[in-house]
Amino acid sequence: MGETVKTNKQKKSWFKGLKAEFKKIVWPDRKSLAKETIAVVIVSVILGVIITVVDLVTRFGIEFLVK
Repeated sequence: MGETVKTNKQKKSWFKGLKAEFKKIVWPDRKSLAKETIAVVIVSVILGVIITVVDLVTRFGIEFLVK
């Protein structure tokens, strides 16, 4: 029975610490969030195109060597 009380106190303490840490978070405003989201999408598309081009060049190079 003593362990149950100790576990409940630990859980409450953990949630208090979590709540305190959550209050420290600095949330971005809408404008900067939109800019960062657009930047991530653009970089992702560019990297996707680069990987596709490298894949095609590699595939054609291997096919050229094999045939």
